[in-house]
Amino acid sequence: MLHIKSFEFSPIRENTYLVYNDAGECIIIDPGCYFDEEKQMLSDFIETNNLKPVKLVNTHCHLDHVFGNKYVSEKYNLPLHLHKLEERMLNLAPASGLMYNLPFDNYSGDFIFIDEGDTLTLGNDSFKIFHTPGHSEGSLTFYNEAGKFIISGDVLFQNSIGRSDLPGGDSDILLKSIKDKLLTLPDETIVYSGHGPTTTIGEERRSNPFL
Repeated sequence: MLHIKSFEFSPIRENTYLVYNDAGECIIIDPGCYFDEEKQMLSDFIETNNLKPVKLVNTHCHLDHVFGNKYVSEKYNLPLHLHKLEERMLNLAPASGLMYNLPFDNYSGDFIFIDEGDTLTLGNDSFKIFHTPGHSEGSLTFYNEAGKFIISGDVLFQNSIGRSDLPGGDSDILLKSIKDKLLTLPDETIVYSGHGPTTTIGEERRSNPFL
């Protein structure tokens, strides 16, 4: 059985997800911890619950989702999993940080590129990977069918969708990603978004004004 702990980090209020199993292994997805106390909060939870981080993953590489990549990678000796198309966005993230008055040290380790058709595993559990561009060219969504949930980054939110006015964004492509990849999932599928509260596929199919 998988468990999910979410943290809201940085002035941009990004959702960082820590997914862990009963064996104590965990995946850290989109570590947005910017301040030292946020990094400590993440590591304290890991240590208090006797967890072992085994993967570092980005749904996409806009600055608020990558603030903590370097910290997590160096503390737990983990390479970064991401879509190939997000490498350029990751390289641009520090310049974006300066624009928002949020300077930070970028990740500089090895990459493991993942894409639709691949499987992200955590022990005996697995995630299907969907390529869901439109907010960013290489945006990925991770679907755990057994647990009936997705981690969707900034693709789909409660009563909203991701921005398409940032580099690599395209509103038509974003809507196609949502309709072709996400709205085909069962209504009860929980959506863990990159910002804001959780929702379900059924709720968004019924009431999301953008869809």
